Amino acid sequence: MIITQVIFQLDEPISLEAASEIFNSTAPKYRGKAGLNHKYYIRSDDGMRVGGLYFWENRDFADATYSKEWRKMVTDKYGAIPIISYFDAPVSVHNT
Repeated sequence: MIITQVIFQLDEPISLEAASEIFNSTAPKYRGKAGLNHKYYIRSDDGMRVGGLYFWENRDFADATYSKEWRKMVTDKYGAIPIISYFDAPVSVHNT
């Protein structure tokens, strides 16, 4: 499994309510997405950064998602270019 962190650095802070509204508008695009096990939307305490943590079966699924079209869609949605970081996840702990 790999995890990607996608972050958007905003010019102005966004409220939790406004961020949740945007997140809810894009969540359906990821439901049932091939290779995506989980996605968590995130917002920093100060509202200046938003993004997501994606838990992928492998990097091929992640790379297929982060296409030119996807990058344009999210840049238009958030008004910022996404910063994508990739992480290997060789060990996990689940308490639920």
